[in-house]
Parts: sequence; structure tokens; C-alpha cells
Amino acid sequence: QAADSKREQFRQYLEKSGVLDVLTKVLVALYEEPEKPNSALDFLKHHLGASAPENPELEALRLELAEMKEKYEATLEENKTLKSKVKVY
Repeated sequence: QAADSKREQFRQYLEKSGVLDVLTKVLVALYEEPEKPNSALDFLKHHLGASAPENPELEALRLELAEMKEKYEATLEENKTLKSKVKVY
């Protein structure tokens, strides 16, 4: 009986903290996938990771990546312009 009581307390804890709801949603999403992924575990990791709180370092890296993409695009455009000028001379 003590084991059943502990299990019930743990289940209630998971329910109150929202864990059961999140797990249920992810498992339903996997169930509803028309083409099942090769790795169900990777599917779960991906979808559970998406609902995790954002890491500040991750956000900083995203911003840096966006800046680098802009610089890259500007460099490509400048390269294109310079190539056309070189052709003229």
C-alpha cells in the first residue's frame, strides 16, 4: 500500500507540474504524424526541447547568427558590385 501511495503522490506531482500534459501532447503529436519518424526518441527530444525555457546564451547566439547572415549578404552584394566594376576596366 505504501508503494501505491507513493506512486499516486508522484502522479499527482507530475500532473500539477504540467509534465503529464506536455508528455501527452507530444505523444499525441507523434501518434498523429502521417509518416512516423525513424527515431521516436529523437522526435520526443525535439518536441520536448522546443517547450523548454530559452537559454540566454542560445538567444545571444541566435542574434549573432542573424548579424553574421546580414554581413554575409552585404559582402556578397559588395563582391558582385566590385566584380562588375572590374569587368568595366
